[in-house]
Amino acid sequence: MGHVLWQAQGPSPDGFRPPERVESALVNTLSEALESLVRRGFTEHFGVRGDQLRGFESGRTFGANDVTIREYDRFEGVSDPDDMAIVYAIESSSGTRGTLVDAFGVYSNPAISAYLGRVRFAGTRHEESSAGRGRMLSPQ
Repeated sequence: MGHVLWQAQGPSPDGFRPPERVESALVNTLSEALESLVRRGFTEHFGVRGDQLRGFESGRTFGANDVTIREYDRFEGVSDPDDMAIVYAIESSSGTRGTLVDAFGVYSNPAISAYLGRVRFAGTRHEESSAGRGRMLSPQ
């Protein structure tokens, strides 16, 4: 199992960045993805409170216009719906980098979904299907 990585390559006139397929290192679990992100400098742990993203360690808060999603990993549990999660790598305009984890589907947190719906995405997408094959997500 692993991921197929889709990376944005050059904006079109309307701002959409068509994906280009590149192979990524194999990351099979949520904990492996979080460890990889920490090694790459995404050290803050974020949560959503109201309409703000809050860093648990720093206590700093960020509005949706203050952050960018750099990448995300989506994991589907092969046999356990509790394993269905998404980890977001987020960077603030001030340089704070960290992660936000949410479930997806019926278990997702509505406050996180509402907040992230207002955040700019500029990065890469990873998705792990339950069958162990990566697949591209729809453009945002």
